[in-house]
This record gives sequence, structure tokens and C-alpha cells, in this order.
Amino acid sequence: MAAAVIGQTAPDMELETSSAKETCQSTLLALREPGQAMVVDFFAPWCKACPKAAQKMDELAEQHSGRCQFVLVCVDGSIEEARNFAATHGIQRCIITAVVDEDAPQSYGVSGLPHTTVIAPSGKVAKNGNHTEVTLPDDLDAVLATEDAILPAPRQSRVSEARRPNHMGNFRTLTVAILAVGAEEIDLAQDSKDWVNLNEGEQHFIKHVLAFFAASDGIVLENLASQFSSEIQIPEARAFYGFQIAMENIHSETYSLLIEQYIKDPSERENLFDAIHTMPPVREKAHWAVQWMNREASFAERLVAFAAVEGVLFSGSFCAIFWLKKRGLMPGLTFSNELISRDEGLHADFACLLYQMLQNKLPEEIVHDIIRGAVEVERKFICDALSCDLVGMNKDLMTQYIEFVADRLLTALGHSKIFGVANPFDWMELISLQGKTNFFEKRVGEYQKAGVMAGATDSLSAFSLNEDF
Repeated sequence: MAAAVIGQTAPDMELETSSAKETCQSTLLALREPGQAMVVDFFAPWCKACPKAAQKMDELAEQHSGRCQFVLVCVDGSIEEARNFAATHGIQRCIITAVVDEDAPQSYGVSGLPHTTVIAPSGKVAKNGNHTEVTLPDDLDAVLATEDAILPAPRQSRVSEARRPNHMGNFRTLTVAILAVGAEEIDLAQDSKDWVNLNEGEQHFIKHVLAFFAASDGIVLENLASQFSSEIQIPEARAFYGFQIAMENIHSETYSLLIEQYIKDPSERENLFDAIHTMPPVREKAHWAVQWMNREASFAERLVAFAAVEGVLFSGSFCAIFWLKKRGLMPGLTFSNELISRDEGLHADFACLLYQMLQNKLPEEIVHDIIRGAVEVERKFICDALSCDLVGMNKDLMTQYIEFVADRLLTALGHSKIFGVANPFDWMELISLQGKTNFFEKRVGEYQKAGVMAGATDSLSAFSLNEDF
């Protein structure tokens, strides 16, 4: 029973609390300070092992002031008895409480005393059990370390490779990979000719895909600007999110350009730009992403979910557009798709890198539940709602491809695969792989720039202001 609550939102319970002047009613969760962890020690005045555990709590309360709260909950005795217990054993820094309902501690599986529960800053139960199952301070340190990536980090304002030698190279690799081609450089002349020759089903499919892309970029931007960028305090990560926001704005501009180019009717264009409200298939998919902007979910859960947004929820649509490229159609659309899909692959890779830095990963079943949800939403969107057979693709193979991409994301996150399927499309390279466009045949969709991410031998051809011309 004690283990069952781990990973769940901490159950609440009515408590009596005590100060020097008065006794008042409250609840456990009402005592929580936003953004702080909480350690709860269930005790009884008659318990022989409880004084030592309470004194340990009091020591930790001094060490972790401002980061964690420490609460003593008397499960067998009045608030007066709890107060006397604290006074007798020199407890000065812990919050002293007593349960109102003697059955309330059962929600935490309390069967012996002392019993300790560690609640993460997210409000989820991280550790729960007796003195053999929860070890302080080690378990508390592990929970706080999990949040180090997002909590303020004093004296860490400098981006430095020396501080994070294992990750700085990866951050640099990702941050130099900026979309180098703006929307205005995409040639849409042939697209206009191809568009009028597409049948009604193909046009319907592309319209919905572009509508979702335009809406989803807004969701991703909102999450980055209002949540992740303000939560994360690692300088390298914040720098990356700055680049990502710029890239997402370029994507948004590109989708707007494509919609304006293909859709001539002003009212239909407005419906596409407002697709979350006007197109049920787009609305359902967008709502799945929006639900993970709720801060009641832990940072780790939201990080995995938005990795799934960019790594899974785009996969079927990207694949379908690559299928158009295979057919030699819509070169402007397919080239922009090549660039943007590579961006989104990098963003998902970065989320996986950041997740790997968390010391306490999510339980595998929680990660699997998130990824399964993303796969089902994408399958319903691309195979059922839009019906990918409109552009000549097999629904069963498309479902398998989405599952294949999801397994790849799980592997990058460090978790086991769910589906165990192969890539059904031998012509479909994974989004994050390097393109093989010949530079002299077409503008290259590669990220690598002269002198950046290049080997020593490449530096000979790098541009230099010291060269003689």
C-alpha cells in the first residue's frame, strides 16, 4: 500500500496545526509552499523510535530551509500532545500537526511508526515508507537533485564547458543547428501548379496537416515562453530554448506562407489559421498537447510529453509529406518539411538529453503511458480523421511507422520499447538523420555551417576575414 502512492499526487488530509499562540485547522497540502519539497513524518508520542526520527527531521529542516518543508504529523494523540512531544525532544523547526481523522494516514499506507513520506516540488509522492524503505537524507537529496535542473541555481550564470563536460558538447551541437533558410527563400512556383492538379482528397489532407502544424507551433511556443524557459535554470538549456523559440517562429511564418499560397479563399484561410476551434481532428490533437502544460504534472512528465509532441505527434504528418516528395510533388512544401522536420527532431533530441540529466527518472509505466497516449492521438489523426490513404498511403503501415518512431524516442529517453516494430518505409529516413541532397541540384537542407561542427580538415575551406582576394 505504501508503494502504491509513489508517483501519484500527494493525498490531502485535515490537520490541526499549532503555533505558540493558537491551534487552528488546516490541511497537509495547504501547508505546502509552492515549488518546495515536503517531508512528512508520521509519529506518535508513545513511539520509542519516533524521537530520533523527529530530531533528524529538525536537523534537515535547518539545512534545507527555503527548499523543503518538514512536517511532523501525530497520528495518535491530540495537538497538545504533539506540541509537548516537540518541546520534550527539542524540535524547533518542523511544523507540528495532528490528524483530525485517525484513518487519514491510511491514504499513505501508514502501518508502522515512524513512517516517512517525501513529496517532490511537483506535488507528487517521491518516497514513502517506514525507516527501512525511506532513508534520510539520501532519499531527500535524490529528490531535490531531480529538481536541480529547474530550480534557481545561484552563481551558475556562466555557460561553461568545464562545469558540464559530459553535456556541453551536446548542447553546442544542438544550438548551432539553426534553420538557415527563411520562409522567404522557399520557392513555391511549382507548388502552385501542382496544387491545382491535386485531387480534392489530397488537398483536404494537406490543408489539415498545415492547420495542425500552424496550431501546434503556437502551443510549443507558449510552453517554452511561459513555462520551460522560466523553470529551467541551466544556462546552456536556457540558451537552447532561446534558439528553439526563434526556430519555432520561423516555422510558424513558413506555415502561414504555405497556407496563404495554397488557399485563395479568405474565409477558408481563416478557418485553417483558427483550426483548434474550427477543425475537430486538429482540436483533439492540440488538446492532448495543451493538457501537458498543467504544472500539476511534474517537470519530468511535461518534458517527456513535449518530447512526444515533437517526436511523435508530428511523425505521421511529416511522413506523409515525404511521401509527396517521393512522388515528385509540391517541391516547396516538401523542402520546407525537410528543414522543419529536422528542427523538430533536434528539439526532441534535446528534451531527451535534458531528461537524461535528471537523477530521478520517471517510473517506466508513466513514460509508457505518455508515449502510448501520443501514439494513439497521432494514429487517430493521420489514419482515421484524415485518412492517409487520401494521399496513397497504407493505414496499417503508417500506424507501424508511428509506433517505430515512438520506440525510437523511448530508447533515446533511456526507457524500454513498447511496440518492437521495424520501420515499414524503406524510403523514409528518420527525421533527425542527415539529408542527402546534392548541393548542385538543390539548396541543401543541411545545418552544418562553415567552421562549425566541422573537423580539423574542414577548416581549410572555412571563410576567413584574413584571406587575400
